[in-house]
Amino acid sequence: QVQVSESGGGLVQAGGSLRLSCTASGGSFSAYHMAWFRQAPGKDREFVASVTWNTGRTDYGDSVKGRFIISRDNAKNMVYLQMNSLKPEDTAVYYCAADVSLRSSLHFPSDPAQYNYWGQGTQVTVSS
Repeated sequence: QVQVSESGGGLVQAGGSLRLSCTASGGSFSAYHMAWFRQAPGKDREFVASVTWNTGRTDYGDSVKGRFIISRDNAKNMVYLQMNSLKPEDTAVYYCAADVSLRSSLHFPSDPAQYNYWGQGTQVTVSS
């Protein structure tokens, strides 16, 4: 059974930075595509970023391009989301997700249905 968990959320002022961490245990992390999503109150879940297990290809949602960076460390079974130049509209619960299907390609990285396992989420609050 794969377990996904996030950490690193908190309160930060606008313009500041925060790094989220995620681990996926109980399986072959190095063969999982990984992603971050977020959900603000009253809004749909929004794609933030993804990274493939084989090519290391990264994809980003339009609202975070140029500000957020996703990375992974397979030796530590970790994926990170470095968030810079934070804005109040980045306030949300951030979720880490894993695609454990072992497929080689991630055709629709922004589609939540691509991912099999999700963490409980970590709250990020950006004050103005």
